[in-house]
Amino acid sequence: MSALTLRLAGPLQSWGASARFARRTTESAPTKSGVLGLLAAALGRPRDADLSDLAALRFGVRIDQPGTRVRDFQTARHMDTGKSMPVSERFYLSDAVFVAAVEGDHDFLVRLQAALRAPAYLPFLGRRSCPPSLPVDLELHDGLGLEEVLDTEEWQASALHQERRRKEPTVELTALLEPGPQEAAGQGTGADVLRDQPVSFDVRHRKYALRSVVSRTVTLPNPRAVREPGGEGPALPGHEPTLLLVPLSPTLPRNGA
Repeated sequence: MSALTLRLAGPLQSWGASARFARRTTESAPTKSGVLGLLAAALGRPRDADLSDLAALRFGVRIDQPGTRVRDFQTARHMDTGKSMPVSERFYLSDAVFVAAVEGDHDFLVRLQAALRAPAYLPFLGRRSCPPSLPVDLELHDGLGLEEVLDTEEWQASALHQERRRKEPTVELTALLEPGPQEAAGQGTGADVLRDQPVSFDVRHRKYALRSVVSRTVTLPNPRAVREPGGEGPALPGHEPTLLLVPLSPTLPRNGA
């Protein structure tokens, strides 16, 4: 068993799990159906292809930079009749960064990583209008599971976001994972339920099943952390206002003298 990690970063992202009709919402983190759709596109699979091998992967995501939820209104015209379509309300996540991971057979994950590096169809972050700003594939972790890779993968937030939290030596991030075999067999896991387990991407009959999701906290070191003088780690630069004062030359006149 191995795990493949993906970095999902871009100006806009949108991950709908229950979006219908003219109101298209987004979840606060990537959905399994959205990420598996990205992988299926990279493999070059048509929408009516069998998804059983992808759907069997165990999925998890870590929220490295939550971003900001934004709303947009869009209009369109019918291609055949020219009539105006209803105004649609669409929601996006702006400037968000996530680390997604899929756990499964090592050889299959090798194929997925190769497809991400040379995709048959360009990847997008939930919608075609949301391209990634950085390469999607991060690393293939041989012999590690979902929990281990999300606990150890470096913090992928933007440099500006990390700089804003420079006073924190560590950061606590939220990870959303499918329960493992032992958790799924037990009772009282406290799991939530989300309808984003893909069964079919066929445009004639898209179908999604329910999936359990458990939340956990991941603590990572902040690579841009600084400390006050006297603490541990790199010290903040000293500040002495008087060092900026330049003494007047004795040859220069003073007070108009």
